[in-house]
Amino acid sequence: MKQEWRKQEKSVYLPKSKPERVNIPAYKYIVIDGEGNPNSEAFAECVQVLYSVAYAIKMGLKKAKEQPDGYSDYTVYPLEGIWDINDEAKKNFTGTINKDDLVFNLMIRQPDFVDEDTFNQMLDLTKKKKPHDLLDSMRFESLKDGDCIQMMHIGSYDNESASFEMMEQFAAEQGVERLSKKHREIYLSDFRKVPEEKLKTVLRFRVK
Repeated sequence: MKQEWRKQEKSVYLPKSKPERVNIPAYKYIVIDGEGNPNSEAFAECVQVLYSVAYAIKMGLKKAKEQPDGYSDYTVYPLEGIWDINDEAKKNFTGTINKDDLVFNLMIRQPDFVDEDTFNQMLDLTKKKKPHDLLDSMRFESLKDGDCIQMMHIGSYDNESASFEMMEQFAAEQGVERLSKKHREIYLSDFRKVPEEKLKTVLRFRVK
């Protein structure tokens, strides 16, 4: 049976538009780091490189003569990002974030049967077919969010602060607090095709 995250992992990727508390286990990701404004060409290139390797892994395994244990065809997972601000911005933080001060880890989750060897093979293949300097910066990593508050944000990325306020209030009601301003975003909409007011983004932060 084909793995389809929209159908089989709704609690992780399709929360409601109100805060909820969840415990997210460790997942495997292909990751690339960057900094600066997400509206920049550099950011777009990071996204492009990530997807080129994600699809190389999917198609490479699908066509392989020998497939790993547990293999099944799957839908490529959505783009995700962990966002923070640089150290200088933290020292002089005024409550308003300058997008040029952002630092990010962009990633695409991989199924459990994908391992680092498979990643390295497909990364090398991508370097030959679609060479790009950023490919040398990619890595394979296991990340665990753990105890979190999450919700679906609908609308502009610039309006996420309202959703974060709701989430922080909910956290207080749960008797926990936000671990840091670092947070995860999962992009369920293609901003190039979907009107700004209809964008769907999962917001998530860790709590203690």
